[in-house]
Amino acid sequence: MANDNKHKMIDDFAQPSIKEWRIAVDKLLKGASYDKIMHTKTYEDIELKGIYRLEDMDKVKHRNAMPGFFPYVRGTNVGGYLTNAWEIAQEIFGSTPKEFNEAITSDLKRGQTTVSLTLDSVSGRGQDSDHGDKGEVGKGGVAISTLEDLETAFKGINLEETPINIDSQTAAVFTGAFLVALMKKQGYNTIKLSGNIEFDPIVQLAKNGELPYDLEGLYNEMAYLLEWANKNAPGLKTISVDATPYHNAGASAVQELAYALATGVEYVKAMLDKNFTIDEIASKIRFSFALGSNFFMEISKLRAAKMLWARIVEEFGGNENSQKIYVHCRTSGWNKTVYDPYVNMLRTTTEAFSGVMGGCDSMHVASFDEAIRKPDEFSRRIARNVQIILKEECHFDSLIDPVGGSWYIEKLTQEVAETAWKLFQEVEQKGGALKALQDGFIQQEIEKVAEKRKANLATRKDKIVGTNIYPNLTEKPVEKRPLNLDKIFEKRSKYLNDFRTSGDLEKHIKPLEKLGEVLEAGPEDIFEKMVDAAYSSATIGEIKSTIRFNEKEPEKVTPIKIHRGAEMFEELRDAMKAYIEKNKTAPKVFLANMGPVKQYKARADFSAGFFQVGGFEIVNNPGFETPEAAAEAAIESKAPVVVICSSDPTYPELVPPLVKKVKDASSETTVILAGYPKDQIEDHKRSGVDEFIHIRANVYEILVKIQKNLGVLA
Repeated sequence: MANDNKHKMIDDFAQPSIKEWRIAVDKLLKGASYDKIMHTKTYEDIELKGIYRLEDMDKVKHRNAMPGFFPYVRGTNVGGYLTNAWEIAQEIFGSTPKEFNEAITSDLKRGQTTVSLTLDSVSGRGQDSDHGDKGEVGKGGVAISTLEDLETAFKGINLEETPINIDSQTAAVFTGAFLVALMKKQGYNTIKLSGNIEFDPIVQLAKNGELPYDLEGLYNEMAYLLEWANKNAPGLKTISVDATPYHNAGASAVQELAYALATGVEYVKAMLDKNFTIDEIASKIRFSFALGSNFFMEISKLRAAKMLWARIVEEFGGNENSQKIYVHCRTSGWNKTVYDPYVNMLRTTTEAFSGVMGGCDSMHVASFDEAIRKPDEFSRRIARNVQIILKEECHFDSLIDPVGGSWYIEKLTQEVAETAWKLFQEVEQKGGALKALQDGFIQQEIEKVAEKRKANLATRKDKIVGTNIYPNLTEKPVEKRPLNLDKIFEKRSKYLNDFRTSGDLEKHIKPLEKLGEVLEAGPEDIFEKMVDAAYSSATIGEIKSTIRFNEKEPEKVTPIKIHRGAEMFEELRDAMKAYIEKNKTAPKVFLANMGPVKQYKARADFSAGFFQVGGFEIVNNPGFETPEAAAEAAIESKAPVVVICSSDPTYPELVPPLVKKVKDASSETTVILAGYPKDQIEDHKRSGVDEFIHIRANVYEILVKIQKNLGVLA
């Protein structure tokens, strides 16, 4: 029998007003600044509040949007992941085609759904392996010079059923021709081809500071591939906007998004100039974004990207389908560490979670050892399984925009979108993404944020667990297993020499004939002629040399500074490691703990962690009753650094005699006070205290100074 008197428990509780909540909070803060404690300013210049309420949605323009409908902030399809789950697109870092194939065929059987092949930098410039430098061939990607190479790399993979992503750098048109030639050879229909051939010359310019060919020539190649794909491979995207290098240079989420949008517009305009329609262009673009550790910011960034790109394409006159952005995500490289690297597994887990919550279409989760070495089977498996667990155990592939309606996320999405739009417009006013790079605007703006990040890491306002806080000095380092790049170069050179000289005369005449046809072809059929040349055994370098023959000066800019945030502290640990190998022990830091445990313990623990960040050996001990006893123990320890740990009220009496006795024994001993009692500082300096360590201290600068004094750092 239906209950007509349903009781709602929420009706039993009064709903406090914001005014009542504020009174309660002010009471809890006991006079501390509400704005300073309850509001947080982000690197995006967005102020996060301590609480969000329904009224925060009043100015959220997309609050009534639904999944699958403009502006697509809640997803580009009505069914969300229920009808179109994200692709598990783990990058495989093999150096040779065979090595890559062994890894990818194994991983496809174990949950990976997309083939992601990254070319080495030699192949990515359109050069054959034997024309590259020894240190570049096979480094950071697969060496692909011939159709046979690609056939080996994709052996056993059904190219009609498996999405293919190739990070081809600036060699997209050549690798695209090789891929189509391989499908032709194996009898596959390109209509069923899906995936992406990455072609993003502007971001390559930002990363490397130069291009191997002038941008107008590269735009011609972009047009050749785009023209063919629109007619023959509707599921293949051929233009990429990869914003991850900006993130990995230290950019904010807003900068990453704004510069990506500006780059996308640059490509749209370039292809419009070559008589493509907006729908032909926009439907072929894939955006890639990094996923950092600011969980809600990353979710909001992806949602804002969908909304802003939809509006941009709408302004160009694009239809509903072309307004729908394709988002690939890659977990951050900026926050990954060499020391305590297993923590990277935890970082990538939260980052992958934010990517799914933000509605990515495909994703790569970095292996925990990616900053150290080429990932092995174990690290690849763990990274891949993060995505599989999110799907199979957490069932996030059974949801449609799970964060939709969250007051905080919806408001933050709006703020990210508005802030990014302002920066995007500023870039456009400066002439677009390319001009902004040429003028150094983008590099300078990213550097400003990167310097803020560096300062916050140095003072531990920002924390990297296991690096600038909670270091583990007893960990066993992960084996590096360096690549023998000289050997790879020699093997590849021998392979190409044999490839060019073996067989009958007809084998070598045919590719020459096909290359001649490429040279004579017009824009409408040049890509097909490149496919024929690849099919006839022409190498990637031979095809490249055939179409890149003008003498225009390639673009050059100041490259962005891609780095990891932990590097500054890793340099200190590396220096200490070298010092220990030479001297058999690390310099000691003696903790002069004064008084009962409750008086010194908090500062002793803080001081131990402070110096362990630099790899120092800590000499801890029970509290001393007198300064003389503490000084004698410190002198006996022969520690070059002594840290006095006690309470502010006891310092005026304890510090002078303790410092005097230590300095009398050795004037070179560095004496440090744990804490920063403002009204005592000058007195302690006169007593001989050299440094003060506290929660606002610059850990990095102090450790550098001490390591240099002790000869650890040059």
